[in-house]
Amino acid sequence: MSASDRAALFTESGCETNNTKSAKERRAGCPKPKPGGTSGGCTFDGAMITLVPIVDSAHLVHGPIACAGNSWDSRGSLSSGPTLYKHGFTTDMTENDVVLGGEQRLFDTICEIVERYAPPAVFVYSTCVTAMIGDDLGAVCASAAEHTGVPVIPVEAPGFLGNKNLGNKIAGQALLDHVIGTVEPEDAGAFDINLIGEYNIAGELWDVLPVLNRLGLRLRACISGDARYRDVAAAHRAKATMVVCSRALLGLARGLEDRYGIPWFEGSFYGTSAMADTLRGFARLLDDDDLTRRTEELITVEEAATNAALEPYRARLTGRKAVLYTGGVKSWSIVSALQDLGIEVVGSGITKSSDGDVEKIRELLGDAKMIGEGSPRELLRVAEQTGADILVAGGRNLYTALKGRLPFLDINQERHIPYAGYTGMVEFARRLDMAISNPVWDQVRRPAPWDAQVAGTPGAPGTLVAGVA
Repeated sequence: MSASDRAALFTESGCETNNTKSAKERRAGCPKPKPGGTSGGCTFDGAMITLVPIVDSAHLVHGPIACAGNSWDSRGSLSSGPTLYKHGFTTDMTENDVVLGGEQRLFDTICEIVERYAPPAVFVYSTCVTAMIGDDLGAVCASAAEHTGVPVIPVEAPGFLGNKNLGNKIAGQALLDHVIGTVEPEDAGAFDINLIGEYNIAGELWDVLPVLNRLGLRLRACISGDARYRDVAAAHRAKATMVVCSRALLGLARGLEDRYGIPWFEGSFYGTSAMADTLRGFARLLDDDDLTRRTEELITVEEAATNAALEPYRARLTGRKAVLYTGGVKSWSIVSALQDLGIEVVGSGITKSSDGDVEKIRELLGDAKMIGEGSPRELLRVAEQTGADILVAGGRNLYTALKGRLPFLDINQERHIPYAGYTGMVEFARRLDMAISNPVWDQVRRPAPWDAQVAGTPGAPGTLVAGVA
């Protein structure tokens, strides 16, 4: 990808925040990661987590084996069938390849993957090392595709280019340039839809699909949770697109609109109000009177059943305070679900959020604390300062919460519990209630017996007496 192509990714007409930036601010692009500090945040990682959930394809990392090992399977995306995406393919470059070049090794590796696994496509990811030595990823992929007869898609997203959001954008552009539009479906319908930015974490997509199916909406392509290559390649025949809580992929939605005339909107599956807005969004774009009527009827039925199931949880959760620290889009999409339960969000992380995400957080939370630095000390300070009852964050912050004797709920991509849709909302409330109501917190917050300075009978339990060991 040339410098001009990368610069174009930062001129996103579909983003209101981007439109208010000056030309100088756009040229600055994404923040560059510091050496040794790219874990979970570099361009390479962002591209991989976007595309690897295409479950029937092979995903090949062109670089040292550590690049593959440190990033593979870091997102809990589930598959309803193929498991090839769980295989970690790498060219495993050595010092000799750095000196002599790794193009031949890459070509041979692609051919071996096709011969042994017969995937419908191979995605090839560049890394810092292969980008710096000048391997021509595009040329090798084109040659390998011609030789094998299988599509080979170059994803030129070395980690040093910027942060994870840039990797998401590059991955979306790679789909537009090399994949989408290459397959014509035989069963295109009037109510076919695309989901962009939905990764089927813990199987969340499977809780949402039944609701969409009841409205007669058919998922043409999900990018990229539980996706199949041919479905993604046929995404240009959908009639509407929803960007699921991921502003970094607005360029892909806008590209589908510019090239194929597919309208799009932003939505979320977290929370009852967000679900209603999402279903109405599809009905509005598809512009069908019968669909609109059925949508309102379905929302009424589902909200009544969900509110009945949530009633006992709301009684215990209303008025509670939460600190939300996940980074990225979940910093605002989960806010709606927490507010639906009567929980006040007193602080939200913005470390990995785009400017658009931060603006949404401010709209939802007003004067709530924006957390830009997520060290354990800072998170516990914010929780104590705001009187928070729970920390909702990623799994790496579990022990921070335990050290602070604070209830904790894992909301990050490694989790195994789905929270999307109407059924997910009930489970979300149940898990929050279980965490906050656990009797262990009353016990661990009491002073330890050996710390109690209580005067009383010598030798009584909890009494410290001078001269008594």
